[in-house]
Amino acid sequence: MPSGVKTKVGIGFCDLEDGLASGFRAAREAVESAAIGRPDFVYAFCAGCLDHEAFFSGIRQVVGSDVPIAGGSTIGIVTNHHLLYDGFPAAVAIIESEDIRHRVAATGDLDKGEEAAGIRLAELMATGPGDKGVFLFFEWVRKAAENGMPPLLNASSPFLDGLSRNMAPEISLAGAGMLGNYEIGPGTQFCGSYVGTQQAVGIVLSGNVSLDSVIMHGCSPLDGVYHRITKIEGPVIYELDGRPIAEIIDELFGNREWRGQAPVNYLTLGVNYGERYGDPRESDYVNRLMIGVLPDGSGVTLFEPDFEEGLEVQFMLRDTRKMVESAGENSMALMERVVREGKKPLFALYIDCAGRTMGYSSSTAEESAEVQRTCNHYGVPLLGLFTGVEIAPLLGRPRGLDWTGVLVVIAEDP
Repeated sequence: MPSGVKTKVGIGFCDLEDGLASGFRAAREAVESAAIGRPDFVYAFCAGCLDHEAFFSGIRQVVGSDVPIAGGSTIGIVTNHHLLYDGFPAAVAIIESEDIRHRVAATGDLDKGEEAAGIRLAELMATGPGDKGVFLFFEWVRKAAENGMPPLLNASSPFLDGLSRNMAPEISLAGAGMLGNYEIGPGTQFCGSYVGTQQAVGIVLSGNVSLDSVIMHGCSPLDGVYHRITKIEGPVIYELDGRPIAEIIDELFGNREWRGQAPVNYLTLGVNYGERYGDPRESDYVNRLMIGVLPDGSGVTLFEPDFEEGLEVQFMLRDTRKMVESAGENSMALMERVVREGKKPLFALYIDCAGRTMGYSSSTAEESAEVQRTCNHYGVPLLGLFTGVEIAPLLGRPRGLDWTGVLVVIAEDP
C-alpha cells in the first residue's frame, strides 16, 4: 500500500448472465480501480437470478480463498456509474486497509425463529468496546407466495430484538432484509466463507472508523387523521377504529381495484414518534408497506408484525417527488456533516427499498441517482443495493423500515 494511504476501496460492476464470469470481472475491476494489492474484505451483491455459488467462486479467483465475502441477493445495483435492476446486475466493493478491520459471523435456520437467530448472531459476533459498527444482511423471504396467499417473511423486529439484547447500544447498526426478485422470491446469502440460505450475516467493523447514516423516505400523512388499531394478529390488521380496514382503504381509493395489488400502491401505514400535531418530519416516522389484502378481504398484511392493538397509525402517501428531493437533500447533508466533523469519507453503502425504483414506483426520476450525484461530487466510492426491508438506527435503537433509503458513510475517524 502506498505511503500515507491507509485504506483503499475498489468498486466493480458486471451484468453478465454467467455467474462465474460475473464474479471474476466485478472483482477484477474493483481491484484494478483502486490498485488493491492485498484484499482484506469483500462486500458482494448480485441479482437473485444469478448462480450465487458460481459468482462467489469467481470473486474467489481474484481475491483468494482466505478473504471474507459477505452480502447476497439483491434486485438491483447502484454504483458511482451504474444503476440497474433488470438483467443480471452484480457488484463488489473490495477493501484493503491498515486501520479498519472486518470480521464476519453468520447463523442459519432464520426461518425457524427470528428472535433466536438474532440472539445466536449477537453471541457469534461478540461485539466489544473496540467495535464501531455492524452491517446486517439476512434472508427476508421465508416462503414465496402460493395458492393466492401472500409470501411469508422473516420479520426484522424479533430478529433485531434478539440481537440488541446482546449488543452495546452505542454500536451503530445498519443493514437489509434481502430478496431475490420483484415477485418477492427468496434469495441467497454470502456468509464470509460459504454460500447459504435462510442465513443472517453480521459484519463487525472496528479500528479507526465511524459509521454515519441517514434515513430518507418521502412519505407524507394523507390527511392528518390518526386511526387506532382495534384488531390485529401478527402482521395482519383486521380493524381500525372498530371498522374493517379493507373497507376504509376502499373509501380512500374510491374503488376496490387496490385489492389486486401486491404490495399496495401509493399508501403505507405510519407511526409518528414525533410531535403529534406538529409539522410532520420524516425522521420521526416508521412506515409499514402493505403486502396486500387477504383472499377473503378480511384483513391487510403488513411487511412486519411489530404493530399492536391500541397503536395509533396514519395513512401515509408515498410521494415520489418528495422521495427524490429527500434522497438528494439528505444524502448531501449527511456527507457535508461527515466532512465538517473532520472525518474522511472512504465508502458509501446505500440500502434502498426495491419499491422506490422509477420502474416500480412510477416516479419520473431515479431517487438513487441523487445519491450517486452526492457521492460523485465528493469522490466517494458507492455501492448500493435494492432490498426488501432496510435497517437503521432510529430513536435510539435499530429498526426495520419500509420504503426507505438508508445511506451509510464509512469514514476514517480523527
